[in-house]
Amino acid sequence: MLNIFRGTQKKKTAPAPATAQNVADVLAKGTVAIKDLIAPSFVEVDFTNLKIDDKYYRTLFVVGYPRYVSANWLYSLITFDHPLYISMFIYPTEAKAVLDELKRKIAEMEATIEGQMKAGKVVDPTIQVALDDAMSLQAELAKGAERFFQFGLYITIPADTLDELNQQTKQIDSVLSSLLIIAKQATLQMEEGFKSTLPMFSDKLAVWRNMDSTSLATTFPFSTASLTRNEGILYGINQHDGSLIIFDRFTLENANSVVLGKSGGGKSFMVKLEAARLLTMGTQVIILDPDNEYRKLSESMGGEFVEFSGSSQYKINPFDLAKENIEPDELSNKILSLHGLLKVIMGDLTPAQDALLDRSLVATYQQKGITQDPSTFNQEPPLLEDLYKVFIGMESAEAREMADRLEKFVKGSASGIFNAHSNFDIKNPFTVFGIRDLEEEM
Repeated sequence: MLNIFRGTQKKKTAPAPATAQNVADVLAKGTVAIKDLIAPSFVEVDFTNLKIDDKYYRTLFVVGYPRYVSANWLYSLITFDHPLYISMFIYPTEAKAVLDELKRKIAEMEATIEGQMKAGKVVDPTIQVALDDAMSLQAELAKGAERFFQFGLYITIPADTLDELNQQTKQIDSVLSSLLIIAKQATLQMEEGFKSTLPMFSDKLAVWRNMDSTSLATTFPFSTASLTRNEGILYGINQHDGSLIIFDRFTLENANSVVLGKSGGGKSFMVKLEAARLLTMGTQVIILDPDNEYRKLSESMGGEFVEFSGSSQYKINPFDLAKENIEPDELSNKILSLHGLLKVIMGDLTPAQDALLDRSLVATYQQKGITQDPSTFNQEPPLLEDLYKVFIGMESAEAREMADRLEKFVKGSASGIFNAHSNFDIKNPFTVFGIRDLEEEM
């Protein structure tokens, strides 16, 4: 009845058929992009600072530069003892446009000076200096000896607290003032300033100063951060700034290092020197020497040289357990390390053989009364031949194959080192293991 008063009822329109683009757009709304994963939890923009998560940031831009600069004149800023984000933007300009602008500026300054002289006033020295500089630059540009650029310098200071941010800002201002640099805070533009100092090649502030190529070249950061600590050993001299490189790599969470260089470049000498200097600091030094080149150093330093070979008097039992400073999982860690050694001895293992090896190692220790209980570690540890006997006692073909692989190191030509109880203790702070005469398989 209602439709009668409304007139003819409109036909229902069928939904538009789904296209591939529509489906892609719908699916895209339910995905997580990489930028969503790396984005901070929140960003709080204030007048004079920016807060991202728990970190504060403040950006400064440089508006005034000294009249004369020397090479590497920004060294004290770049080597400032606090993390800084520094961005330099360089824009080339057209020589003709610069010459036309210089011509106009020179005419204005000459007119100003002439007017002051006619009025009987003392000529403003700043205008005279600016005129001399402009005329000198005009001549260099006309000869093609110089090019003209626009240069922007921005500095972002990170800090954990607002008080620290204010303190670091004062210190940066002091450093910049000592360089005769005038810097301003990017008030109400902190977001743009922060983005301008990110490695995204985006200049959001656009605060530039005209510079010729000679002046611009002096801003290049030819400087290196010094590596000098209160504790450590002397590694050498920084050839860039002459500072001493004093460092203790064992203060780091990961103290590993790699020495790379060409043949005859001094790699071995550097390692020997580091070992000798670390010894004076009370560091225990243990060296695996594949060529016996550390033997003389060991003897001269009062160390011990342990030579391993098939006929050597020194024996080492890989099944030994620590009796002091025992870790909670000492036996489990030892079995894992034996896995690595035995894979070197026996070659590649199938998953079934690897599982069999693990069960056999546990059984070998149990036969000697050694379990996960640290109180059992005082028992005599097993030998390699005890593991061999465990394999022999099994009836499977895989166990027999593993026993055959191990036989050479228990009864054969390579049985002189690892199939015996250890007969030495590493008590000397400088111990070198000579492995030159070991078989290549070992």
